[in-house]
Amino acid sequence: MQTEKCCPKFDTEPWQEKSFQWNDKLFVKDKVFTFFYMPVNFGRTIKRLFKKLQESDATCEDNMILSDHTSKWNMDLYMAVDKPLKNAENVKLNGHILSKVYEGPYKDTAVWCKDFESFAATKSLTVNKWFMWYTTCPKCAKKYGKNYVAILGMTNYLL
Repeated sequence: MQTEKCCPKFDTEPWQEKSFQWNDKLFVKDKVFTFFYMPVNFGRTIKRLFKKLQESDATCEDNMILSDHTSKWNMDLYMAVDKPLKNAENVKLNGHILSKVYEGPYKDTAVWCKDFESFAATKSLTVNKWFMWYTTCPKCAKKYGKNYVAILGMTNYLL
């Protein structure tokens, strides 16, 4: 295998069973067409986001791009950025975030989601909005030998 990679190695520790409070956390939002929840133009959308990132001389914080599966036909992507991007839909997210990291094939997503709901319940929390963080592309996951997916849930917890 080549030593070239496009995704940094994911460090699970900062995200494994953690809790955060987001106050105006900046993201840029884009859409991916899905066919029965399977992404069709994911790579093209990622390239478009990174082009806008470069044009704005900005960085993607923590290499974080969150996926929100809104229907069988759409997935919204949220790229964490350090400043607003030109010609993009800049959004701010607010709320209590609970996170947990999983490893394995994507077919285990339903099992992970059920586990995440149980994890939230042990903290007396309900997940109101779900985000999936596919931490590396398939090629880099193969290179690293791990396919980490972090689930981030916006919960009912209020300060």
